[in-house]
Amino acid sequence: MSNLVEVRDLNIRFTGERTVHAVNNLSLSLGEGEVLGLLGESGSGKSVTLRALMRLLPKKRTQISGRVEVMGRDVLALDDDALSNFRGQAVSMIFQEPALALDPVYTIGHQIAETVMRHEGKSQQDATARALEMLEVVRIPSAKRRLDAYPHEMSGGMRQRAMIALALACRPKILLADEPTTALDATVQIQILLLLRELQREFGMSVIFVTHDIGVAIEICDRVAVMYAGQIIEQGTLGQIVRTPQHPYAQGLLASTVHGAKRGARLETIPGAPPSLDKAPTACSFAPRCAHVQPRCTEGLPPDVQVGPGRTARCILAEAAPAPV
Repeated sequence: MSNLVEVRDLNIRFTGERTVHAVNNLSLSLGEGEVLGLLGESGSGKSVTLRALMRLLPKKRTQISGRVEVMGRDVLALDDDALSNFRGQAVSMIFQEPALALDPVYTIGHQIAETVMRHEGKSQQDATARALEMLEVVRIPSAKRRLDAYPHEMSGGMRQRAMIALALACRPKILLADEPTTALDATVQIQILLLLRELQREFGMSVIFVTHDIGVAIEICDRVAVMYAGQIIEQGTLGQIVRTPQHPYAQGLLASTVHGAKRGARLETIPGAPPSLDKAPTACSFAPRCAHVQPRCTEGLPPDVQVGPGRTARCILAEAAPAPV
């Protein structure tokens, strides 16, 4: 299976009154037809990584280094015209809050049709027909009437479906989803997750799905990369990460959720707080919160240990751990 996305040694810095080292030496890949989940707590760099794949970070305050290849193209080297064509056609994004991402002064139908005309050169009539088709694909009731609706006239769940229709209107090969169900209630959330999984299979897309909820990852992901303090600290298949997490942070993240917990038992918590990102890491970022900390952990960056085929963990404990089944 060929990789559609290859990210190597990605570093992202935000400058201003102070420098924020948001992403540090990050490497990941996305295979054809695969759903990769970026899992971690708020501030771990998940959304920043996702936006870097489409160069959506502010130019003046952002410093990016490393290599980002999407479908064989060096994204960091694209000029403005090539980047404009690249977005929406090769890669599309579903944002966390559609009420902010959708333009409030244009109808849903206009926004979808405009995208189709821009990238495929369709006529207004054909583009509007595509917009109607996409609203029907995402199962918006009374789709024809909704073409003339403004974002504020739709519920949160309907707006999210409209955002998905907009993202998929030009049949992209890669879909980036930035916590698209966070603002929705539980019933609507599962409906959107099932819809996304169904559309991913139907269109044969590759997806990178950002979430802080392991329950959401279980519903939609094939493979998971766990992020902490701007680094991927463990990655593997969904089953590997859920059943046998190797990194202490991944273990704590899974233990602090209700999934699999006994009724009435107290949930485990991870002590302390995430580190400040005003300096690039020179040692294990999780060491101050880790119950298994050793002198080596504070003496240098931990190795990225291969613990199985396609499975890595950035922790010295993984060096001596038996290979998970």
